[in-house]
Amino acid sequence: MFIIHDYPLAIVFCIITMLCWGSWANTQKLAEKTWRFELFYWDYVIGILLFSLVSAFTLGSIGEQGRSFMDDLKQADSANVGSAFLGGIIFNAANILFGAAIAIAGMSVAFPVGIGLALVLGVLVNYFGAEKGNPVLLFAGVALVAIAIIINAVAYKKASSGNQKVSSKGILVSLLAGLLMSFFYRFIASAMDLENFEHPAAGKMTPYTAVFVFSVGIFVSNFLFNTILMKKPLQGGPTNYAAYFKGKFSTHLVGILGGLIWGMGNSFNLIAAGKAGPAISYGLGQGATLVAALWGVFIWKEFKNAPVGTNRLIAAMFLFFIAGLGCLIYAGT
Repeated sequence: MFIIHDYPLAIVFCIITMLCWGSWANTQKLAEKTWRFELFYWDYVIGILLFSLVSAFTLGSIGEQGRSFMDDLKQADSANVGSAFLGGIIFNAANILFGAAIAIAGMSVAFPVGIGLALVLGVLVNYFGAEKGNPVLLFAGVALVAIAIIINAVAYKKASSGNQKVSSKGILVSLLAGLLMSFFYRFIASAMDLENFEHPAAGKMTPYTAVFVFSVGIFVSNFLFNTILMKKPLQGGPTNYAAYFKGKFSTHLVGILGGLIWGMGNSFNLIAAGKAGPAISYGLGQGATLVAALWGVFIWKEFKNAPVGTNRLIAAMFLFFIAGLGCLIYAGT
């Protein structure tokens, strides 16, 4: 299987994760004009599962290094399988709330508030779970990101004083999603042997196998979580499975593409975790907040009606995010 052996390549993989995790929501924005979020989300989950299978049977099975996907899956013990599966359940609950927050409040708000909180808490959870990296630089980076989140909240409040209406529900849902999102990664990481991907300890899984089990957890739990959301949505009226099957093929493909993009980012991030450490890998991946904010501000024009001075706050937010991400990168050198 493919294994990363040097830190710079691990950082490249984390940056790819950042781009993927910060961009998948564009597919939701593209689909939402004619397609309910709850229906989009089914295709998104299918896309995540599909990528995990493709990755497992290609990068996870080629070459002479490490165990192949099928051999690794057969030897994995129930505790580690259960841990990765539970990570999928936690992620799915968080991500459904997060997707709803995007629909309610927009990418410029949902990402910095929800994913920003997930970054801060998630780095702490993953660092204390596997202490790897310079703690001073790591926590300095987290502090700078936290400042960026606060600045974004101030910018949104200022913007809402103009023509935009404050959505307290959107902010609340974003915070709840971020709280849950901060824990899912630790459950996947603990199912892997982060010290040795080439010869993992017996019962532990390679990142490719762990990602597949995690994705199955997302897919299975979606029958519960998304069914509830379809019947009692956070926004709009109820919908049903009949509406899903009436969707156009092209519309379904947009949702699947969103899942493929996020799934690629997730796989690359966990592949990089062996060299960079879970705290740094996760933290850099959740720099997706910066990417999503760029999409929201410059492409989707979510702050177009904001009063004078808001742009300066947005610029300051980006600077603090970039500085924080820089600290996270150097924490592993």
